[in-house]
Amino acid sequence: MSQIDLEYLSKRESERVEWKENVADIEDIVKTAVAFANDYSNLGGGYIVCGAAETKDEYGFQKIVLKGLDSTRFKEIEGKTTALLRERVSPALVPVIEEIQVDSERRILVFIIAASDKAHSFRNLRTGETVYYIRIGRQTREARNGLMMELFRSKGVMPPWDKQVNKSASLKDIDLITLRSYLQVMELWDSSKSIDDYLSSTRAISAHIPPLLGREGITQNEYPRNFSLLLFAEEPLVFFKGAYAYLSIYNGTDRSEPYGVRHEINGNIVAQTRKLIDLLSYETATIFKKENPMPNLTRYPKRAIQEAVVNCMVHRDYEIEQPIRITIFNDRIEFFSPGKISGQINKSQFRKGKAAPFWRNQTLAYFFNKMQLAQAEGQGIPTIISLLSEAGCPAPKFEFGKESFTTIIYPNSSI
Repeated sequence: MSQIDLEYLSKRESERVEWKENVADIEDIVKTAVAFANDYSNLGGGYIVCGAAETKDEYGFQKIVLKGLDSTRFKEIEGKTTALLRERVSPALVPVIEEIQVDSERRILVFIIAASDKAHSFRNLRTGETVYYIRIGRQTREARNGLMMELFRSKGVMPPWDKQVNKSASLKDIDLITLRSYLQVMELWDSSKSIDDYLSSTRAISAHIPPLLGREGITQNEYPRNFSLLLFAEEPLVFFKGAYAYLSIYNGTDRSEPYGVRHEINGNIVAQTRKLIDLLSYETATIFKKENPMPNLTRYPKRAIQEAVVNCMVHRDYEIEQPIRITIFNDRIEFFSPGKISGQINKSQFRKGKAAPFWRNQTLAYFFNKMQLAQAEGQGIPTIISLLSEAGCPAPKFEFGKESFTTIIYPNSSI
């Protein structure tokens, strides 16, 4: 039985799914598979769903239409797609294939494409051209000129930082109690397995997340990956000098005023996130004003603050030896995150909450999503903008520093 939940994919991972209700051209599937494998935006790969469509219901919410494929069409698409991925894609791709039953006669065909450390191309027989495809937002595009050079550079050095092995750590640095607890919360724990089954360099716990461990060097010794240490080590600060956070509260509107309280937050990044959200919770208190037409006013929407904290934790650059800094003033909260945003992101569109997502640490985005600490991957900024507007707060401000990114939110203007 398939473990893929199409409703979940529609609501939570839409950037990583290509819906093909009617497969008019099998080459389109292959091009999209190449784009997911090239993983230009660090999404971790993607799903190509054949025989289903994503639409909206009468209320505007996502809805999946399960049309399905009959056995003849199912076998045709599966056979031709795998043949093209093998014969006309270089290096060849071998997808994971799942089927989801619609009824006794029809099935949904799903190709799961993992991110690759190589640059893959597709050979067009009609033109003789070899083309590299990439995924930007929900679109599959040809990588040409600068985009192609960026793709080549990203594939020629090493995997993204979060997926690299850390030779300064060992298995002993993974807190097994924390690992088990978090896997249970994420519903990824299988009680029939032992904890050692998850501490593996060969078994991944998700189609688009590498194993928690990796092998390195001639000896092929096993080491934790960087994301495993950030999530499951008792104290990641031992390995990453900037992996902590400051929360400061000032009794005024600028830093010339003496700060009233300062907290230094340590521990794994999930524990840090929960602590910061808890400390910030009093800023979301509901204020009761009988004389106001809207008597129950929220100073800041709780979910907007949570998304801002998560955005700092998930998307920061952990190679920079600076902490996350969250600063509360009388008239605003500033969320400072080390590391500039990708040059591929359109800043104008970003400020509107409409930029195509790009993940610096895709593994962290996945785990925070599964922990129910974040909305759908890539939806943090749009969610913040929307929630602040609904709560009567001014629009947030985004500052793009040379080596940092800061989100500034303001309280309800009626308070």
